[in-house]
Amino acid sequence: MGIQRETRRNAGFTLIESMAVLAVASVLLCLAVPALGRMVAHHRLVTAQHDLVAALQHARNQAVIGGRRTLLCPSAGGRQCDDGTHWERGWASGSYRSDKASQLDGPPERVNAGYAQLVIISTAGRTRIRFQPHGATGSGNVTFTLCRPGHAEEALALTVSTTGRVASAKPRLEDVTRCVAGG
Repeated sequence: MGIQRETRRNAGFTLIESMAVLAVASVLLCLAVPALGRMVAHHRLVTAQHDLVAALQHARNQAVIGGRRTLLCPSAGGRQCDDGTHWERGWASGSYRSDKASQLDGPPERVNAGYAQLVIISTAGRTRIRFQPHGATGSGNVTFTLCRPGHAEEALALTVSTTGRVASAKPRLEDVTRCVAGG
């Protein structure tokens, strides 16, 4: 009878194998993190656009359903309307009186707290969106341009027509330039 040898196999990894896996994982992580950061930043921009569309549609619906004038305006604190075309600090909506068309009549019905690291500007000179009881804005079209400072290639836009229709739009070069520069 021969002597049987028992061979034992290690069930774990060697130090060299573990270091190789760690090196490959590190390289992949270094490649993925910048792309993930860009994806998150773009998602933040798209979310802001969707929230602004929802606010505009809500204000228009409140005007039509309630049969009263509704105002949407930039508002950093959510209590009163700010002057200016910057909306990234937030906005507020609610009813307004014709004799005081630049401010909300009472507490706002809906408030948005704003978006850090973004710029949201409206057409020069358009600091308020006023919806009439029939849904129209009663004034010319307004364009909103949304961007991250220094990233013109990612800019988004939306328009509100005189009839009150809200739609995505291709951003105009002059609006993107103004937005990327901070307004």
